[in-house]
Amino acid sequence: MLQYIIKRLLLLPLLLFIFSVFAFFIIQAPPGDFVDAYIAELSTSGSSMDRVQIEALRERYGLDQPLYVQYFKWMGRILTGDLGVSLDWQRPNRELIGERFLLTVLLGAFTFAFTWAVAIPIGIYSATHQYSFFDYFFTVFNYFGVATPTFMTALVLMWLAFAYFGVSVTGLFSAEYVDAPWSLGRVVDLLKHLWLPVVILGLDGTARLARVMRANLLDELKKPYMEMARAKGLSEWKLVMKYPVRLALNPLVSTIGWYLPLIFSGSVIVATVMNLPTIGPMLLRALIVQDMFLAGAIILIYSFLAIIGTLMSDILLAWLDPRIRMEGS
Repeated sequence: MLQYIIKRLLLLPLLLFIFSVFAFFIIQAPPGDFVDAYIAELSTSGSSMDRVQIEALRERYGLDQPLYVQYFKWMGRILTGDLGVSLDWQRPNRELIGERFLLTVLLGAFTFAFTWAVAIPIGIYSATHQYSFFDYFFTVFNYFGVATPTFMTALVLMWLAFAYFGVSVTGLFSAEYVDAPWSLGRVVDLLKHLWLPVVILGLDGTARLARVMRANLLDELKKPYMEMARAKGLSEWKLVMKYPVRLALNPLVSTIGWYLPLIFSGSVIVATVMNLPTIGPMLLRALIVQDMFLAGAIILIYSFLAIIGTLMSDILLAWLDPRIRMEGS
């Protein structure tokens, strides 16, 4: 197992290089560049630039050079720990991402914990109480959770909170704590606002994982080894938790690889609708104005999370299922 982990870690630089190539050139795929987007934005406000100014601006940002030259310069800075400077914000990308990274991590971690803490018990209960009232109830709830877009749920809850309670639930802080330094009061205020985005972002994942858990556990409960274990006198609850639940968790654990970067993105649409100060809306803005250095840095971070998440999935699968460890050996 240790040898497998070392091999995967050695592949990490190669995978990041491949992801960086795809990310950079996909960002550059739309016609035009940041200067063209900037000029279009100026024209909407009634301003304009002459050709000399445009060429000087393009030369200043290095956009007059071929794409492969821009890519290697960008990668050269990243290898030295420099994520570059945002063309749109005119600030170092490290600072921009760092300002939102903590809140993004907190939101992602709480959402991940909420999703698993709710989905797994629901899946276990539904499978062990098949065709009961609550099994039907959770089945209907799961269908609604999967079918309803998270941004629509956010809009409905925001409207209900404002229309009936006069409370604005956008953002993660009250007005007096938005720019305030970190303190106990700011942490408490954050926790007061954090629960609603966590529930909204976690509903879709909870519904999907609960359905998968129920289906897999039902399949395991019908296998011959369960009848043999019951014949030996094992209690039903101990039997269910010791064997079939661990095996039914395999597909859920395998989703960590793609679910981890999805959660840490903060769901771009929901974060934009709820005005959450996370990395997701900043990535959306960078893609719209073709700020390739900022967008590329964020996508590279998401790619790193995907690789780490996949490695975590493999390690957890080997720990949960002895059959995988035996095949690996």
